[in-house]
Amino acid sequence: MTDGAFDPDSLSQSWAKPSKPRPIVIFGAGSIAGDAHFPAYGKAGFPVAGLFDPDHSKAERLARKWGVATYRSVGEAAAIKDAVFDLATPPAHHAGVLRALPDGAVALIQKPMGSDLSEATEILEICRSKKLKAAVNFQLRFAPMMLALKDAIAKGWLGDVVDFDAWLALATPWQLWEFLVKAPRVEIAMHSIHYLDLIRQLLGDPRGVHAKTLGHPGRKVAQTRTSAILDYGDTVRCALSINHDHKFGRKHQACEFRICGTEGAAYLKLGLNLDYPRGEPDILEIYPKGGSDWVAVPLIGEWFPDAFVGRMANVQRYASGEDTEFVSSVEDGWNTMALVEAAYQSSAAPATPIAARP
Repeated sequence: MTDGAFDPDSLSQSWAKPSKPRPIVIFGAGSIAGDAHFPAYGKAGFPVAGLFDPDHSKAERLARKWGVATYRSVGEAAAIKDAVFDLATPPAHHAGVLRALPDGAVALIQKPMGSDLSEATEILEICRSKKLKAAVNFQLRFAPMMLALKDAIAKGWLGDVVDFDAWLALATPWQLWEFLVKAPRVEIAMHSIHYLDLIRQLLGDPRGVHAKTLGHPGRKVAQTRTSAILDYGDTVRCALSINHDHKFGRKHQACEFRICGTEGAAYLKLGLNLDYPRGEPDILEIYPKGGSDWVAVPLIGEWFPDAFVGRMANVQRYASGEDTEFVSSVEDGWNTMALVEAAYQSSAAPATPIAARP
């Protein structure tokens, strides 16, 4: 329920820190570890014990930069006592690392949760059998702008959400992720999965999805463009228009959400994607219930690295019993993977044919 005039400074934008953070062991020395994981944990003061990557020279370069140890094998890394195991690994490698962890260990798994739904199911079964406290790194949920949006919706400042639009027209540097060149699934599985997961958190699970995802003649990766409609019945409309090949200058590029309720609305700019990995500032503006104009919400951080701080904080606090809610656990993450799978199935299915003129 709302109470009085809208106060943008009252919206929650961060996650409480753990009182006694565990040491973090990172698997993977790729760009996401260097651009997000290490900066986030350094900013938060979370201790990183060490790093493993099969390319030991790459691991050593990153470890020297951040002053942490390197390990020679998955087994050596997995032997660190009372650690949070942070899998910044390609999806096909998640299962192997999880099998090597001690029973009952705490793990954070980079999205996606496997390459497809069958791998997600395998990962879920591994976590269940080993009793792992495991979550998926759907860290967009923890970006300051998204925590504030969720809080504004919960407080009733938008009324009931009836429209969700995601619009991206930008130039994404896919070359930063070499392993994607040969991947059969790219855009939805590696990028728009963030938006699908966030939508699930805000709106719940859709009844189904209509989607088309395709590549681009100028790209080597499998897909870079997606259109999708999520079916929430006859009241809520949810649509995504994603184009990673709008490489014609910054002027008309966009990376934004528009969320409309029965009594208010929100606009968000996801600045990170417009100049990845440096990014532009994020923006959240709300037209609140009972208001007469848009109100800018002063943001206390950005998607990178602050969302990674909140994501790890929840894992740490859940492991210690300080949090009772385990956001994006593998159980919930599997549902996001099921939505991704349905989107690919929809894309592969034939469209409804148009009748021929008699």
